[in-house]
Amino acid sequence: MPTPLVQKIMDWYASLSPSTLPQITSLYAIDARFKDPFNEVVGVEAIAKIFEHMFASTEAPRFIFEEVIEQGQKVFLTWEFHFGLRGKNYVVKGGSMLTFNEQGMITDHRDYWDAAEELWEKLPIVGTLVGWLRHKFKVQT
Repeated sequence: MPTPLVQKIMDWYASLSPSTLPQITSLYAIDARFKDPFNEVVGVEAIAKIFEHMFASTEAPRFIFEEVIEQGQKVFLTWEFHFGLRGKNYVVKGGSMLTFNEQGMITDHRDYWDAAEELWEKLPIVGTLVGWLRHKFKVQT
């Protein structure tokens, strides 16, 4: 069972919307770092812009958490990110490593997910190329 702090973060992400986005300042330190396969930014305002872009460029984005591993000041969360793009639904599976300071604020957020498998491979044209590359480098047994 997650600690109350981690549950608060999971609840915020599960209900994340443009109207709840301003609450990010109560969860992330002002100089927090964020990195995912597409972005690397510093500062809670820059992190908020990533989520603003998410809402502007996807349809009905939402996070569903699967597992939680807590150890000291670090937490690893596995999740599914559900969203629509041009009328088609997608699911990206990934994980987030969060580091907290003594005040319980997130200072480092690193997302891990395979952009090729989870996103590019599902897109027309690009997906064909990624699938071909995946097949080319796969060990034949």
